Amino acid sequence: MRPDRADVLIVGAGPGGSAAAIHFARLGLRVLVLDRATFPRDKPCAEYMGPGALRHFETLGVLDTLDAAGGHPLAGTTLFGPGGGRLTGRFAGVVPAPFRATGLSLSRLVLDATLVARARAVGATVLEGTQVTDLLYEEGRVGGVVVRDGAERSSAISASMVIGADGLRSLVARKLGRRRHGAPARIGFVAHVANVAGLGPEAEIHVTGEGYVGLNPIGGGVANVGLVVSSTRAREAGGDPAAFFYRMLERFPAVAGRIHRREERRAVLTVGPFAASASRVTAPGALLLGDAAEFFDPVTGDGIQTALTGAELAVHATGDALRRRGAVGPVELAAYRALRRERFVGKWAIERAVGWAMEVPALFGHGVRRLAAHGMGDVCIGVAADILPARTALAPGFLWRMLL
Repeated sequence: MRPDRADVLIVGAGPGGSAAAIHFARLGLRVLVLDRATFPRDKPCAEYMGPGALRHFETLGVLDTLDAAGGHPLAGTTLFGPGGGRLTGRFAGVVPAPFRATGLSLSRLVLDATLVARARAVGATVLEGTQVTDLLYEEGRVGGVVVRDGAERSSAISASMVIGADGLRSLVARKLGRRRHGAPARIGFVAHVANVAGLGPEAEIHVTGEGYVGLNPIGGGVANVGLVVSSTRAREAGGDPAAFFYRMLERFPAVAGRIHRREERRAVLTVGPFAASASRVTAPGALLLGDAAEFFDPVTGDGIQTALTGAELAVHATGDALRRRGAVGPVELAAYRALRRERFVGKWAIERAVGWAMEVPALFGHGVRRLAAHGMGDVCIGVAADILPARTALAPGFLWRMLL
């Protein structure tokens, strides 16, 4: 039976939404999560998680389950730059040491279903196959949502706070304000492919003037293979994204010949355009987290960790007010915005610096070669995985090594 009232109503049961549900339910609040999908379900994603994400999973009570699920203990990443440079960073080499010496690569089929099950286990109600079509307003503030179930029946659910955790194409974000799409506009194509030749314990990122390819082992001899290109180039895919995907992989020198369509284990999925953000991260009675709030480019591989961190920030800013007063006001929403800025401003700067540098292959390739020559791979992965503060990569000494 569907409840008609919740303290916290979360739209989207991905990692950010489910994590928020677990945190709020542990406070004794009535938590309702709605998702149009049914779980387990696939999702176009790099499926790459560093040690910081694993710390979140331990806090959420699912790390042992995920470790036992057959994923890949990720040692780090090797970046192949234009012009032949190669930079390897390993989590075990980061100083100070991270939560664990490896990350974890795991199918979203397993990850999301595990988090949904955990949310239910701690007391949240999760309704699958339920589409949110609009927001409800009460006295000038968001007061709930309108939903439609599989039988096309519409009904209203009221809530003290609504959280939009519904991803890159967030309906909640669009209802709260304008959804902005900026540059560089890129589209991702992602498949699961077995028996990728030469793939070791690290993920690989291959950057050329064509875009970039990510190879990420996810366990069982299968790799997550992602291709990211400009939205202009992506138009060449037409009605056959798979043919475009495998054709483009052959244009990357260190990838060509290693990936075969006959080994495909999950069909090519598309995602994008990237560089999307919400004009309003909060509104009276509502907030956004994860990709619904802001999504630039997944090249740094920390999208899942960012969503998990956002869930922690949301409960830190609003949990006490919901428990004491049954409502959130301007003070709590301002606190959430401030926490996001404090926590993510450095990450945003790094993402954009890397994303725009890739638009100039000669410059990007030079930077890769110089950082490799100075032995900076572990520092780079420490920053990318949010183990080391972003200011590490923005310091004059780091930039000097990258350029000279």
